[in-house]
Amino acid sequence: MAIQVVMVLLTLSGLAYLLLALWGARDFGRSGRTLSGFSPDVTILKPVKGIDPRMYAGFVSHCRQDYAGRFELLFGVSSLSDPAVAEIERLKAEFPDIAIRLVECSERLGTSGKVSNLVQMIASGTYDYVVINDSDIAVSSDYLTRIMSGFADSTVGMVTAPYLGRTADQGQALTLWARLEALGISTDFMPGVLTARKLEGVRFGLGSTLAMSRAALEKAGGFLPLVDFLADDYEIGVRIVGAGYRVELCPIVVETSVPGYDFRGYWDHQMRWARSTRDSRKLGYVGLGITYAVPWAFATMVASGFALWSFTLMSIVLLARVCVALAVGVGLLRDGQVLRDLWFLPLRDLTGLIFWAWSFAGDTVVWRGETFRLHNGRLTRV
Repeated sequence: MAIQVVMVLLTLSGLAYLLLALWGARDFGRSGRTLSGFSPDVTILKPVKGIDPRMYAGFVSHCRQDYAGRFELLFGVSSLSDPAVAEIERLKAEFPDIAIRLVECSERLGTSGKVSNLVQMIASGTYDYVVINDSDIAVSSDYLTRIMSGFADSTVGMVTAPYLGRTADQGQALTLWARLEALGISTDFMPGVLTARKLEGVRFGLGSTLAMSRAALEKAGGFLPLVDFLADDYEIGVRIVGAGYRVELCPIVVETSVPGYDFRGYWDHQMRWARSTRDSRKLGYVGLGITYAVPWAFATMVASGFALWSFTLMSIVLLARVCVALAVGVGLLRDGQVLRDLWFLPLRDLTGLIFWAWSFAGDTVVWRGETFRLHNGRLTRV
């Protein structure tokens, strides 16, 4: 009976979270911003290492911007022998009218190669505003217009953006684990972001887009203090808020590519995300476990001996979970993959709960083939 009561309470807590997520999604969906016309000149910084799926298509999307201001595109590599260099040279040849430059970042200033590159790249930038995103991000032609419009309000120090994960359409790269990864982004991670936005405001950045003024970045301490942090996007947002600025979540969606993960790749990526979140938001992360309402509802069914009322509770939870997935994944993110993989939701939530629990069992993460130990957000090589 005691186990049954605990399971019911966890299930009801998870159901309450799903209702909050729907509330947050509704609020964000109604927060459409009128474009201010503010179009400052901007430097786009893209640290790269190796070649990612659909990377070149993402590069091209940044060159095809319908933007009133000037912009330049800087790519940072740790070595000119990196395979990405050939793709950047190809891009320069295809778009000779766009200011595209390659920056060799030969120094390794910390354990995070990405942030190390950013420290060295930003000095080569020309303009007072910078936009940073990952190498595989693809954007729409109005991306810069909508992102930079947020800086018309002088209290805004950073603008970030939601994203979805794009899998391969077919073939061997369309693995179960890639589908679970993409489904989790649109129906688990992003609802959490929107719930946090509604309850406490956006106090962090998302690596899909980190747009900021140089003034805000300098007041927040710059990139150098972050060279040993895993969740650098989260940290820079926290520090910009600490410097007295606001972070705004722009209602524009960008895409990232999801590799054809095998189980090991999926496990390593999810565990890296889980442990970085655990170290960044310690108290909030403890509460994350209750958000997996579907596994808790199933546990309630088992604990009750499959009583009729437990099936009713499971039905209500499943309805709420599907509503969140459709409202955020399809309604806000326009991610058609959610409809394709909707029936994987229980499996996705079960694996999410397992990752959450197992994240407390250690402090190592695997990042681009290297193993690190994570402590208070900082990385050290194992």
